[in-house]
Amino acid sequence: MDLIHKLLNLILPILTIILLLLLYPLVLVFRFFNYFIKFAFPEDLAGKVTLITGASSGIGEYLAYEYAKRGARLALVARRKEQLEVVAERARELGSPEVIVIFADVSKLDDCKRFVDETIHHFGTLDHLVNNAGVCYVQDQRCSSDYISLMDINFWGSVYTTQFALPHLRNNKGKIVVISSCAGWFATPKLGICCVRTRSIRYQYHHLF
Repeated sequence: MDLIHKLLNLILPILTIILLLLLYPLVLVFRFFNYFIKFAFPEDLAGKVTLITGASSGIGEYLAYEYAKRGARLALVARRKEQLEVVAERARELGSPEVIVIFADVSKLDDCKRFVDETIHHFGTLDHLVNNAGVCYVQDQRCSSDYISLMDINFWGSVYTTQFALPHLRNNKGKIVVISSCAGWFATPKLGICCVRTRSIRYQYHHLF
């Protein structure tokens, strides 16, 4: 048995390196062609239903505008009512045939279920889910409990929403878009919680599919 272990310890690392050298270029070629096909033949978003969280400002707001320009029907979710109404009106002007606004807090499980249900009740389907809602701030936090509200929004808000939207997305092979951060790869002082959040979301979505 010891001899077998020694042989495996000697042979497997070499085989692993050889396989990586042989297969990794093929993976890169596949990714390149996949990217090229998607770039050359983009998805037709006209009439498709897109749910965007955190749509009242920032990235969520401008994603709503881009989807609107391509004719998507929108369900916009945020906590700030007046700002969300402004975004919705602008989206209609840019070409979205139908926009609904839903005031909700993604850190609350019941709210996440409610706005997904309202979207399905209104449109009857869901094609794209954009998990955009999130906050990141630097404070003199001294213990892990100080970060509960941040994790409730940034991490659990995406998990809850995806949990309720996933059955509807699977019905028509829909897509999930996750707004993440480079903090998951390159950490900076006092932003450790954002790094955890970014990596956790990536891990969670990997296991959902």
